[in-house]
Amino acid sequence: MSLTHRSHENGHTGGGFASKLDVFSTEEGGLPMYKDKPYHYAGSRKYVPYYRRRRAISGAILALIGLAYWFGMFSPSTVKPTPRGPSKSSWGWLGGKQSIDWDERREKVKEAFMLSWDGYEKYAWGYDEYHPLSKGGRQMISEGKGMGWIIVDALDTLMLMNLTSRLSHARQWMTSSLNYDQDHDVNTFETTIRMLGGLLSAHYLSTEFPDMAPLADDDQGAPGEDLYLEKAADLADRLLGAFDSDSGVPYANINLHTSKGKGSHVDGGASSTAEATSLQLEFKYLAMLTGEKNYWDRAEQVIKVVDDNGMEDGLLPIYIYATTGEFRGSNIRLGSRGDSYYEYLIKQYLQTSGEEPIYQELWNQSLAGVRKHLITYSSEGHFTILAERPDGLDHQILPKMDHLVCFMPGTIALGATGGVTIEGSKKGGKWGDEQEDQMSLAIELTKTCWGMYKVMATGLAPEIAHFNIDDPPHMEADGILASKEINDSSDAAWRDDFIIKANDNHNLQRPETIESLFYMWRITGNEMYREWGWEMFGSFVKYTAADDGAGFTSLAHANEIPPILKDNMESFWLAETLKYFYLLFSPVDLLPLDSVVINTEAHIFPRFKLTRGLKTGWERKPRDAQGRLIRPNVSENKESTEAVAAESTVQTLQVEPVAQIPLADAGVAEHEPPKIDAS
Repeated sequence: MSLTHRSHENGHTGGGFASKLDVFSTEEGGLPMYKDKPYHYAGSRKYVPYYRRRRAISGAILALIGLAYWFGMFSPSTVKPTPRGPSKSSWGWLGGKQSIDWDERREKVKEAFMLSWDGYEKYAWGYDEYHPLSKGGRQMISEGKGMGWIIVDALDTLMLMNLTSRLSHARQWMTSSLNYDQDHDVNTFETTIRMLGGLLSAHYLSTEFPDMAPLADDDQGAPGEDLYLEKAADLADRLLGAFDSDSGVPYANINLHTSKGKGSHVDGGASSTAEATSLQLEFKYLAMLTGEKNYWDRAEQVIKVVDDNGMEDGLLPIYIYATTGEFRGSNIRLGSRGDSYYEYLIKQYLQTSGEEPIYQELWNQSLAGVRKHLITYSSEGHFTILAERPDGLDHQILPKMDHLVCFMPGTIALGATGGVTIEGSKKGGKWGDEQEDQMSLAIELTKTCWGMYKVMATGLAPEIAHFNIDDPPHMEADGILASKEINDSSDAAWRDDFIIKANDNHNLQRPETIESLFYMWRITGNEMYREWGWEMFGSFVKYTAADDGAGFTSLAHANEIPPILKDNMESFWLAETLKYFYLLFSPVDLLPLDSVVINTEAHIFPRFKLTRGLKTGWERKPRDAQGRLIRPNVSENKESTEAVAAESTVQTLQVEPVAQIPLADAGVAEHEPPKIDAS
């Protein structure tokens, strides 16, 4: 694979921001935002202006703050921080008309990454959380020693951007400080996709592309040659205990010291479906690397248990019990707790180079189910909505999309072509009406996700959007609708289709839309997706920058200017969001999509053939056209039972009479039935 147009610049960048936010720290917050957790999960610190913290604050202001909170503000603060704008030095390009130089734009993304990394390195090195406004850090678990939550998650981004000195510092910390023998519970899914995935991706890139951020201590024969793989295997062995449930479905949590799994503290102890079914890419790649088939078998078994439930049209409820392998409730959605199950179906098929068609079959069934039950359209602009069925497929549709759902258009495009361009797919004879329809759906869903950004004052999407739809809703089966143009007019009618509720207007630096823009650009070749991404990147730089070059932060309120800031940098800002921006603006020969598969945390694995005894170890049970298991017909079963009983009666009548002998005397144990020869 070529690495053309790569920069080898390694210098640190200055902050370059002139205006100040004038905000200070409040109380300690919660854990980092989990990728798959619901949107109302407790966030990290939020910031308020200084005068709000003075002891002389009046009771009237307190009362107003309380009312604001009561009426749905995600933060009790309704006071806007001092407006922040970029300086005319490092970020002077914002807002100006420029000729398009994609290499230069990629360098701007690299600068944003360096600013974020250097702020973390300066103020919170080794901590799992980074609070760029207060310039401090915290461990995810108070009694823990640090999981490398930010450092390990960003390793492969450091490599892609050729940031050698920063990568060297990260490796030094891993060598001296990273130890996963920690006696506390962690989330099985998040630890797998971020930590295990990050280590495996770092191993792949460092071995396959030695010119990416080259370091002598990971060269062949050097003492640190296998650092990433050794850490990955140690962590994986500890995570395996999560699969020790009666069903084989992993527990939501795992103690890394005892390797003992534990059910969720909420949701009746159930695991989320996405969490249980999005560990497979990581464990299967590790099995291929090490030859340890146990990794493969434990992860693969989960999909069999899930599929044996025989859910209609391949659409699954969002909770599953590890104890029984059965689903809890009927809530079906592709947002939080459901999303990456579907993503990993097609990616498992691609990971093993198409040698496991069972996963393509599962993906096709689920995608057809999505189109049948979940695709609807907004009233005015006819935007395509991937909605929810909170009470099951036979009940009312809910026109709501988590930002998390925006992974789906890129995944649909990936499934349609396998990662090659549309032109390449056509030349290869692998393009037909089905692929055309799938790509049309991907295009429209991408536009809806783009609309979630355009409708907001900051140009940064909310965590959730609701939509106005017709009653009864117009479904895809009623005819596919083409969406109307999205323009910048503040009073455009298309804006009325989007409903952004007060509790949903925060922005957590999520990557899903830029992820889909990356896939759509690579597969369609349409530069419109790069332009959308550039506009999104400009909004992040303009509205989320922390003071003194400390990096970038989440927003507690993204639908007003200036926005209300939220003092937390998510690890996926470095691992996913900035990585996808960088790849979007990079040449297409950097990590071609038909040779890699990317996990749900944007960690990069190679595609491979089934070798070393690895194979698909299960088959699907027979099912009907709706995907439901074919069970024996009750009436036929009854007739068959009666026939067998009648035949048995006839045979019994032909047996010669036998004298009644006590069982003990006849040499038959009392708990066994007497044996009668009916021949």
